[in-house]
Amino acid sequence: MRIAVTCGPSSEPLDQVRRLTNASTGSLGLFLSSAFADAGHEVRCFRGSGASACPSTKPTFPILPFTTNEDLTWELNRLAQTQPIDALFHAAALCDFRVGAIQDQAGRPIRSGKIASNLPCLLTLVPAPKLLLDLRDLFAHAFLVGWKFEVEGDRAAAIASGKRQILEARTDLCVVNGPAYGAGFGLLTHKGALFAAEDQESLARLLLAQLARWEEERIRQGRPQCSAASP
Repeated sequence: MRIAVTCGPSSEPLDQVRRLTNASTGSLGLFLSSAFADAGHEVRCFRGSGASACPSTKPTFPILPFTTNEDLTWELNRLAQTQPIDALFHAAALCDFRVGAIQDQAGRPIRSGKIASNLPCLLTLVPAPKLLLDLRDLFAHAFLVGWKFEVEGDRAAAIASGKRQILEARTDLCVVNGPAYGAGFGLLTHKGALFAAEDQESLARLLLAQLARWEEERIRQGRPQCSAASP
């Protein structure tokens, strides 16, 4: 099957030399890409340019860089128009915010190519569009998997957030993890089932099993195969 994986952090510019980003390493997405390729699938991996993780050996799949949320959105739109994709695993940690305005202490806009490091400034952040919410329209017949990394609350709250994501984004699965969930990963299905994975290897096996089950059901029900969208 033809699989796309996104991983690592995006970044949003503050000025010409500084960026707003997050601590994602991209390691899980690279691991899953390798596991899917080893299982015989055709894989493309989109990795944030700020990711610190690198493949331990020469990868058997292309690793395509992206920078901003907009950059990855453009790449996936192009992919949807040119290549049939059977499954998309959206593990990238995209910026939840982007810069709305930068002002000095008097409220005047700062438009310098490099903000002076010795002067206070007021940074206004605005919510960034959620790419995950657009993926079902881009890849109408694909197997879609989203991620939910939760810090606050407990495991029940993290799972509830994952269930909401499935409904809002119309995905097939949601991988839940982070301090709120606790050790390992939770794999939620759109039918409400929850599977536990203690590590990356277990998660890869679960995802491959769910992908195979989805393909069997697609064939049994006669659903259309994935094809590139019309431009």
